[in-house]
Amino acid sequence: MSLITIFLDATANAGGAIGAGLAAIGAGIGIGQIGKGAVEGIARQPEAGNDIRANMILTAALVEGAALFAIIVGFLAMVLK
Repeated sequence: MSLITIFLDATANAGGAIGAGLAAIGAGIGIGQIGKGAVEGIARQPEAGNDIRANMILTAALVEGAALFAIIVGFLAMVLK
C-alpha cells in the first residue's frame, strides 16, 4: 500500500469527521448562549428564576439532541463512505 493510497483513504473520511466536529462546536456555542441568556434573565427578574431555568434546560436538551443527530450522521458518513 503506497503513501498516496493511504492519504486518499484518510481524506475520503475527513468530511464526516469535520462535520461531526463542527456539530460539537456548534452545540457548545449554542448551549453557552442559552446559559448566558438565562443568567441575564434571572439577574433582571429574580422572581422568574424557576421558569427561566426550566426553559433553559428544555432548550439546551433540544440543542444537544440536534447536535447528537448531526454527530451520528457525520460518523456514518465516515464509516459508510
